[in-house]
Amino acid sequence: MRKFMLAALAGSVVLAGCTTNPYTGERQVAKAAYGAAIGAALGCGIAAATTEKGKRDDRCLQGAAIGGVAGGGVGVYMDVQEKKLRDRLAGVGVGVQRDPATGAINLIMPGNITFPTAQASIRADFYPVLDAVADVLKEYKNTTISVSGHTDNVGADAYNMKLSQDRANSVASYLVNRGVASGRVSAAGYGKSSPIASNSSEAGRSQNRRVEVRINPPAQ
Repeated sequence: MRKFMLAALAGSVVLAGCTTNPYTGERQVAKAAYGAAIGAALGCGIAAATTEKGKRDDRCLQGAAIGGVAGGGVGVYMDVQEKKLRDRLAGVGVGVQRDPATGAINLIMPGNITFPTAQASIRADFYPVLDAVADVLKEYKNTTISVSGHTDNVGADAYNMKLSQDRANSVASYLVNRGVASGRVSAAGYGKSSPIASNSSEAGRSQNRRVEVRINPPAQ
């Protein structure tokens, strides 16, 4: 009986953790669901080992439920944060990506909607977007934020490096001014060194002119 209940609980956790990948449209199981299922198994095992025989089934189920939540841990924390960011940033031109290796959330802010041409002062019509980002960051206080500036390959390297650093500083400072703790935020400029598209076309160069806000999972 205990095994049956545990299997059902673990199965429901995994099914609940199934999401649709926004880039491929395929159904997939979130990492948090795997952690929750493992936590459920461990919780049941501990409860069963420390409870008299006649009460093991109930204690197993309780232990599995507690372990499932704990097992979800950082994955659940980041999953919910990602969902809120996607909801708040829908339709504003900012890309939201999840790093499958680290679980970090990356916000890609194209230069043409974030800054005037060749400037590092944030466009006033972009303030509401950064306000929305700051609201979510303040709610999830256990993450750190790495802001990086990037340019295309047009112009002198020194100019591009300075512009990318100034733009990263502008976004980082804005988030701090909106209430995100300064100790959580760092900023760095990378000039033309980290393109995400080919610089051989204007379309590619436009993609490379960007600021990225990387939201790093809390240490486990």
